[in-house]
Amino acid sequence: MQAITYHHYGTPDVLSFAETSKPVPAADEVLIRVQAAAVNPYDWHFVRGAPKFIRLFTGVGHPRFSGVGADMAGVVESAGGKVTRFKPGDAVFGMAKGAFAEFACGRESQLALKPQGIGFEQAASLPIAGVTALQALRDRARVLPEQSVLINGAAGGVGTFAVQIAKMLRAEVTGVCSTHNVDLVRSLGADRAIDYTREDFTRSPDRYDVIFDLVGNRSLKELRRVLRPRGVLVSCGGGGPDTSSAKMLWWMLGKMLVAPFTSQKLKGVLAKINTEDLNKLGAWMESGQLVPVIDRRFKLREVPDAIRYVEQCHAHGKVTIAVA
Repeated sequence: MQAITYHHYGTPDVLSFAETSKPVPAADEVLIRVQAAAVNPYDWHFVRGAPKFIRLFTGVGHPRFSGVGADMAGVVESAGGKVTRFKPGDAVFGMAKGAFAEFACGRESQLALKPQGIGFEQAASLPIAGVTALQALRDRARVLPEQSVLINGAAGGVGTFAVQIAKMLRAEVTGVCSTHNVDLVRSLGADRAIDYTREDFTRSPDRYDVIFDLVGNRSLKELRRVLRPRGVLVSCGGGGPDTSSAKMLWWMLGKMLVAPFTSQKLKGVLAKINTEDLNKLGAWMESGQLVPVIDRRFKLREVPDAIRYVEQCHAHGKVTIAVA
């Protein structure tokens, strides 16, 4: 099969379009013929092995696994002995190891049946970004109707889903984005869109019950300034390959040090991909309540270019990969 592989950490230049062996599913996995995939910051972190502490999990000297990619949608080719939900021929979406390939294996617990009413590209855009937005707002922030929610990075992959999900939770939503994305953010349902090139939201008199920060370009002090006394700050990622590991660690340490001494809740989110949440997102998408924003489309052999584009942190919505 054809796949994107790598054997050393580095820039997307280390990626190769190569012929490799078809993977064999474990007992709790299915083998999927991938139809479409999507790129996330998750992918460049693995390719670069950055921040370096993730190499404790991905391989200290070099990557333990040569495949790249996670988000995908496709058709089940075969199933492991312990799989009960899926059978060959089922169209599925979710997370699979090495998704930038013609075939990839995914755990049964991280997959869902693709709704008939949505395409493979739409389904592939959902897993990491959609689940991150859902779990951040529903579970970590516990957004309630009529609460004020600010999303910093509202035009990105997670942000475009977050704006729509926050509105489904009946919140009053403010999205922060660049000038050319203001209309997009409003079209997704935001009550207000702030152009960060013209207005500094951290200097505004407005206060928010929830801030979902996806950019990481503001200090903890600045964000807390516009967060209500019992508000919730949920931060997730932010920054590109030039962001130092020290800065990321200092940000996490700062939250840990401040949290015990404030009534504000300072949290992070790491998406836990699961069938139940994928089903919820898929149903919302099929009904038209949740609409994916696709920025650019690339072919499988163009994955290095797709990752370079996502690394620039200027994508609006999702970047997808056509595999079949």
